[in-house]
Amino acid sequence: MSEQRTPRSLIVTFYGAYGRTRPGPVPVAELVRLLAPVGVDAPAVRSSVSRLKRRGLLLPARTESGAAGYELSPDARQLLDDGDRRIYAAPGPDTAGEWVLAVFSVPEPERQKRHVLRSRLAGLGFGTAAPGVWIAPAHLYEETRHTLERLQLAAYVDLFRGTHLGFAATAESVARWWDLSALAKQHEAFLDRHEPVLRAWHSRPDTPPEEAYRDYLLALDSWRHLPYADPGLPAELLPADWPGARSAAVFRELHGRLRAAAAAFATSPETSP
Repeated sequence: MSEQRTPRSLIVTFYGAYGRTRPGPVPVAELVRLLAPVGVDAPAVRSSVSRLKRRGLLLPARTESGAAGYELSPDARQLLDDGDRRIYAAPGPDTAGEWVLAVFSVPEPERQKRHVLRSRLAGLGFGTAAPGVWIAPAHLYEETRHTLERLQLAAYVDLFRGTHLGFAATAESVARWWDLSALAKQHEAFLDRHEPVLRAWHSRPDTPPEEAYRDYLLALDSWRHLPYADPGLPAELLPADWPGARSAAVFRELHGRLRAAAAAFATSPETSP
């Protein structure tokens, strides 16, 4: 989930925003048209689609008219459905103060799976409490379970849910489990890139669909990575000047202002040059 502003990432972002609601596969020619406003040329689209196909995220299919296209695989749909809960929804109050622990043990003959497990848990937003012991806010349980089952790694992991009882203060422990300085820099980078865009839209009475689509897709592509790096840590456990709330507010405002106009452009047959 760390590839931002790459053609591959932008294609995944496009499918997450618009590809799931289509009645059939997205024609390759339409992908080329719809990635052009965000600076992705035709060769980059085709190359990136091929890589996503090799990774099992996109499946080749024909449209009703017989044109070549691609649709999401079931695994990709599950990934995007899980991602929606991070991108658009806040954790419910029932998980506040609760944590999910992932404790894993991999036999030596299968030690290569240790790296896979570590990278997947880190990619889900887990922090490291101790060697082989990873921790995250409890609202990530369902997505963690889906991911481990999908990757056939569940047999190596035990999941626990509970509260932190000491001995250090929980805020001190959170600062050890996650690199809060690095997370803050990611929020600040998002703000540097997209807060000026939001201010520019504030000064405009109109919302041209193609411009809305461009700015929305770029903001969504940047934002969708952040809830994986910062998994929704409780505000009371974070530094007082934490930029996460501000970056979330900027994304929500861009989402509210641009989403409808962007969707009109993405679904219009008039998008071709």
